[in-house]
Amino acid sequence: MSGFGPGVDRSAPAASAGAFADSRPPASDRSGVGSTGPGSAPAVPSIEFEAVSFAYPDGTRALSQIGLRIGSGESVAIVGQNGSGKSTLVRHLNGLLRPTTGRVLLDGNDVRPIHVARLASSVGLAFQNPDCQLFSGRVSTEVAFGPRNLGIHGGELEERVRAALEEVGLDAEASTNPYDLGYSRRKLLALASVLAMRTPILALDEPTTGQDARGVARVRDVVARAFGEGRTVIAISHDMRFVAESFRRVVVMREGCIVLDGAPDVVFGEAAWGELRASYLEPPLPSVAGARLGLGATVTEAAFVAALERRAGTISR
Repeated sequence: MSGFGPGVDRSAPAASAGAFADSRPPASDRSGVGSTGPGSAPAVPSIEFEAVSFAYPDGTRALSQIGLRIGSGESVAIVGQNGSGKSTLVRHLNGLLRPTTGRVLLDGNDVRPIHVARLASSVGLAFQNPDCQLFSGRVSTEVAFGPRNLGIHGGELEERVRAALEEVGLDAEASTNPYDLGYSRRKLLALASVLAMRTPILALDEPTTGQDARGVARVRDVVARAFGEGRTVIAISHDMRFVAESFRRVVVMREGCIVLDGAPDVVFGEAAWGELRASYLEPPLPSVAGARLGLGATVTEAAFVAALERRAGTISR
């Protein structure tokens, strides 16, 4: 299948019952790569990978002729086995990596000549390993670092730090040393440090790894809130349940290429299982159970239960 998947119809209902409503303000007029000036809502740039290939210095080819467009304000999950190119792809968005060949565009602007510091005002990336991201001796200082470097100071900086910590449930840990927190809470702290920047594009690398049910729920709420604000949310994840419940578009990668791209009910539908399993992925359990019972595309537990209830109602009549 082509890597240039169609954008998701934003007027369509969410793929799963209980998913966030699409009740966001219209996207603002866009110019340049985005604006994060105090008091202004940042523009949300579109993203485009044009025939992007990337090889590491040792010759390892991580991406091969990637063609992908992500529209302003989409929610997209990128899935695939380890080594499929997911993290490499996302790190092209903020300039940490540059294409060997091809181009990455934000609102039509080639990011190659744009400095990483400027790209950071448009793309906030939370790493898979929080210990690669955290360096301050105090939680509040860690969260303040990003927005401060974007020129945010005073009361607005304090409000951003407070709000970000509250969003991830770490508001009582403002004066704590980050390394006195457990791994899962350091993951949430790294997420808070990105949230405080309020970038128009939010990229999360394995955000639910190491989280208990409460932590996963917090991450899911972060994704829903950012999407509801009109921001683009991109997440790399091995958690198919989280993906099915939280995202409207799923991109499957294998060996540096995009092999599936579509709505969750399409990517996790029975017709795509062969491609998924060739990529060492399993569809969510509700998809399998729904197919076995002839209930259709039930990619979430809520959709599965709703389909069962409809079936029961039909039988009772």
